[in-house]
Amino acid sequence: MKSYIMMLVFVCSGITSWAQPASKDTIITFKVHGACVQCKKRIEDAAKGKGVKAAVWDIESKLLSLTYNTSQTTIDKIENRIVAVGHDIGDKKAKTNVYNELPSCCHYREMEKMMNEVAADTMKMQQTDSALVKTDSVDAPVENELKSASHFIKGVVLENDKKGSFVPLPGATVVWSISKKGVSTDNTGIFQINYDGTESRLIISYAGYRADTITIVDTNELKIILASNKQLNEVTVFSKQRSTYLSALNPIRTQIMTDKELFKAACCNLSESFETNPSVDVSYNDAVTGSKQIQLLGLSGNYTQLTVENLPGPRGIATPLGLNSIAGPWVESIQLTKGIGSVANGYESIAGQINIELKKPENSEKLYANAYINDYGKTDFNLNLSQKIGKKWSTGLLLHDDFLTNKNLDFNKDGFRDLPTGNQFSLINRWKYDDGKGFLTQFGIKVLNDRRTGGEVGFDPNKDKNTTNKYGLGINTDRYEAFAKIGYVFPEKKYKSIGLQLSAIDHKQDSYFGLTTYNAKQQNFYANLIYQSIIKSTIHKFRTGISFLYDNYNENFKTINYKRTETVPGAFFEYTYTPNEKVSVIAGIRGDYNNLFGFFATPRLHVRYEPIKGTTLRVSAGRGQRTANIFAENTSVFVSSRQINIINAAPGKAYGLNPEVAWNKGISIDQKFKAFHRDGLFSVDFFRNDFNNQVVVDLEDPRQVKFYNLQGKSYSNSFQAELNLEPIKKLDVRLAYRYFDVKTTYSGKLLQRPLIANNRAFANLAYATSGWKFDYTISFNGRKRIPGTQTNPVEYQRATYSPDFILMNAQISKTVGKKHPMDFYIGSENLTNYFQKNVIVAANQPFSPYFDASLVWGPVTGRMLYGGWRFKIK
Repeated sequence: MKSYIMMLVFVCSGITSWAQPASKDTIITFKVHGACVQCKKRIEDAAKGKGVKAAVWDIESKLLSLTYNTSQTTIDKIENRIVAVGHDIGDKKAKTNVYNELPSCCHYREMEKMMNEVAADTMKMQQTDSALVKTDSVDAPVENELKSASHFIKGVVLENDKKGSFVPLPGATVVWSISKKGVSTDNTGIFQINYDGTESRLIISYAGYRADTITIVDTNELKIILASNKQLNEVTVFSKQRSTYLSALNPIRTQIMTDKELFKAACCNLSESFETNPSVDVSYNDAVTGSKQIQLLGLSGNYTQLTVENLPGPRGIATPLGLNSIAGPWVESIQLTKGIGSVANGYESIAGQINIELKKPENSEKLYANAYINDYGKTDFNLNLSQKIGKKWSTGLLLHDDFLTNKNLDFNKDGFRDLPTGNQFSLINRWKYDDGKGFLTQFGIKVLNDRRTGGEVGFDPNKDKNTTNKYGLGINTDRYEAFAKIGYVFPEKKYKSIGLQLSAIDHKQDSYFGLTTYNAKQQNFYANLIYQSIIKSTIHKFRTGISFLYDNYNENFKTINYKRTETVPGAFFEYTYTPNEKVSVIAGIRGDYNNLFGFFATPRLHVRYEPIKGTTLRVSAGRGQRTANIFAENTSVFVSSRQINIINAAPGKAYGLNPEVAWNKGISIDQKFKAFHRDGLFSVDFFRNDFNNQVVVDLEDPRQVKFYNLQGKSYSNSFQAELNLEPIKKLDVRLAYRYFDVKTTYSGKLLQRPLIANNRAFANLAYATSGWKFDYTISFNGRKRIPGTQTNPVEYQRATYSPDFILMNAQISKTVGKKHPMDFYIGSENLTNYFQKNVIVAANQPFSPYFDASLVWGPVTGRMLYGGWRFKIK
């Protein structure tokens, strides 16, 4: 029988009355069977007709709300029109042939039948459990047998459509996380999978959606909604998840490196995480401090925005040791974007953006331990802990400690330690709250303490510091951070969300380099408020917000003090247009006001076009701006006798210099293909940077380093071709070639930027079988221009160009155990034992005017062997 909820409202002369109305409008609500958004449109269209003023059908409750005039039509006529198009109402049933012609996602009868079966199974199991409780102890074996017996779990997988409604998702894959046994959903989104009681985690995936892992609590009925790319968090979409893959639907070309990629090498810290990536170069800043820098698009890492979960990462004073400060086992994934990024993340990215996603307490291992040691004597320990507290809270603790005590590490026998000794300790404690109704927050703290001592092999800081007895250096770093994210996704409108990002950092560094002291302190505060919604439909999306950046610097270099405070309030708007799967456009603009440099605008544009399936073309263009931190970003000049000269410094600016401004343009083509019956990907990209202004670091005079505003041209051209394929099963091959053309005007002459190779070739082979993993990487590095040393005495002169060289790395790992897997790994870096000889100029006279440890073009250490162990409790 039909059940109706009726409400009669009569209005006369503006006064509510229950008398006979003139309009005879009636509001009525009753149940109409259906399943999806197509059903909704069909039901509402059928209901509308003569006398019907409004018709709204709710997918979840199945209730149709009608407003109609009783003098013009009847409820029976309206019902008959709805039933005629295929939807049951109470005792009125749609004709079978009409129902069968409905799209498969609209077959509500099958869905309702499945749900009824689940309910019946649930009641039967409850009755069985109740009966078992009443049995005597002699029946215990029967009870155990029944409880351990396998049965089927039934469920339905849904998606959010463009209007935020839930629609069944046919063809989704549902597999157990360990055995990988699984099924696919049928045409109505329903699945049935065998449950034997030995596993508790299901992985649900579907092309175009982020894979979701759920823990089974109720083994009878599941309702799974896959988060789509219409929410605030970025979603990665891919055809096959390799260790590194591209976000397929994102107009911003983003490469994601998963933990599988990071496990190809030891990856003790972030600086070692790019050894198997052809896009990023990692090299030592100098031959003494052990600090490393990245290069992207032929530009130093200063021009790449480094963020941690889209909050500011190591920048400013933290630049020289930033890559060493993030432990590799903490990293969940790395998102690499070439060129300009989103305006929502700020204005500083010029060459690109690297975003680090750390392990999350809600989905990471309960315990993860890692121990590592190499034949240099360097030792690393890591311990990750996570715990869920109730249904809404989760917390994680990430610990890292590494140390090196070998004071005699000197491959090239120049009397200097190739790496500094010391100890680094760091931790992260984070918390997350999710009420399951749209509100979530996460917050935490980070702590870093780093102590390093380097220099000559026999240097003793207790006796030789600040003397000319022996050359030494010391770098003591203390860094404290607090962060928070607060977000709300509107439950009834999944496309609408609002989020607030907050971080505060206190960074202190006390250091000395021979007789040169450099002590610095930076305090940073960052806030970013983002609101996201749609314009009528998810074809037109936008996000907008306001941000605030505060930096306070206090640097003491020798006897000179450099202080500055930068405050940068800003606002942004970003519009995304996705009319179909082939085309998507992101256009953004932000405006910021820097108290030192005034107002500036940052426009950015990204376009993605897929003319045919599997061929993706992307173009991008935009502006970037940053303030150079000339001392922290060039600490390599501290380990030299060069005099520092800031030319034409103007008061009221950072070091008296203008901000760096560049325009980046890029184009890329990604072509998917089939080879050897498996998926492959061929990619080419080209990016160009043109600097309107740049703080030039001029090393062409070996007696000094000059900093000045650009007078002339400065640009970089970057071309890369990359091939990924699987020639035989489980063997992944990555081949790449890259060409750089990077030039800057130095004192009126347009020259190739020093210490950057024009050519680089790369190959990575990864094979996995029966718990074994084999990884091998080889790279060719072309020659690099070396800054001029012709005015030095002959014995302290260097060649104009470095030689070409080849580097090789390899690793073997074995996984044992399933419930609590352990990895054992051994490997070697720089297999051919190639290293730069005579890397330090005038190493025998470190206090002479010719001493220089900054001209590094190759490895400063030789072959290194390592081994380690990983242990996980999921």
